[in-house]
Amino acid sequence: MRHGPHLRRGLIAASVLALTMAAGSGASAETDIPAYMNVIVGAKVPDAAAAARQNVLALNTGMFELYGEAGKLVQSSILSQHPVILGLFSGAGGRFILYRPGQPSLEGPPVPEVYQYLKSVGHSVMALGVVVGPHIGKTGDTSWQTSVASYRVRLKAALDSIDSVAIPEAWKANNKALIAENIAFIDKCLSEGTISFASVKAFAEKQKRPLKLNIQWAADTQVKHWMGVLADWKRQLGADWDKVYAASNTIYVARQNNVLFSVLAQFFKPEDINTRLILIETVSFTTTPTDMLESLTRIIADRTVGETFFGSPHLMDYELMGGDARDTITAETKARGMTTLLPPRVPFGSHQWPTLITPGPGPASLSDLP
Repeated sequence: MRHGPHLRRGLIAASVLALTMAAGSGASAETDIPAYMNVIVGAKVPDAAAAARQNVLALNTGMFELYGEAGKLVQSSILSQHPVILGLFSGAGGRFILYRPGQPSLEGPPVPEVYQYLKSVGHSVMALGVVVGPHIGKTGDTSWQTSVASYRVRLKAALDSIDSVAIPEAWKANNKALIAENIAFIDKCLSEGTISFASVKAFAEKQKRPLKLNIQWAADTQVKHWMGVLADWKRQLGADWDKVYAASNTIYVARQNNVLFSVLAQFFKPEDINTRLILIETVSFTTTPTDMLESLTRIIADRTVGETFFGSPHLMDYELMGGDARDTITAETKARGMTTLLPPRVPFGSHQWPTLITPGPGPASLSDLP
């Protein structure tokens, strides 16, 4: 009799499983098993306790598979009913993508290229401060010289080219001054053969004011551009704007005064923050639209779970065990004679900004610094 491929695979698998179980249970009555089968027959199968443990833990790992399958369906449902705007960080000033029900997605035009010129030159100044830092005051240390000298070549090429790029004259002069001072600093360090803190401090002092101008001009360019794009999209969507979900991504160092989120917020109501306007924290500056959509989908989908099981749609926006953990932390610190350090309790549906908002003394922007 001829067997189909599925049946043959099934018979082989059953035979291997039977042999393996026999080996694991200590059975050794069969003497006709060839030596080449030892690699399979010699396998140690889990004992009853280990198998039971895996059966229970598999519920959690299996949950993520179910989440993934359901997420595709939920995402399709969201996009068929709601416009969605994603604001994604990029080195070119960000990306904004509009998803419209029943229509192709629409990507906003890029920020004017002058933004990248300003940012590139600004980063060149700050990068030098970081690169030379580990070598400050180390006499005889020449390990930095090759890389810094190589970077000088790039700086000189940029300085020679900047007159040919489209940039306002005042901005052009400022950027030329920044690059020229970078080169002068490198030349000083190379001629002295060492890097002193006094030299780094003097360099920073000279670059501070023109660097602030570059930062100001870049921010102005970026914000004005995206404000115009979002105003146009809001006009196009009309009444559907009140159904829009929007999200932008951030890493830790960019969450405060996040540009893309702050621009988005100007087109929403205060009560939309953390409800329809969401800041998604990530571990890298850039992420993909697909990953952002998946994250936003899970947030929205989990709200239905929170409402169904616990009567609160925003419960799942928070660490689910966090409330009970707070109680235990309070009890434990008290029992150990420690002072409990926890933030105030806030309602699950809080619409406060997802950044630091408590006022206090001290500088809060570059313009506050001397």
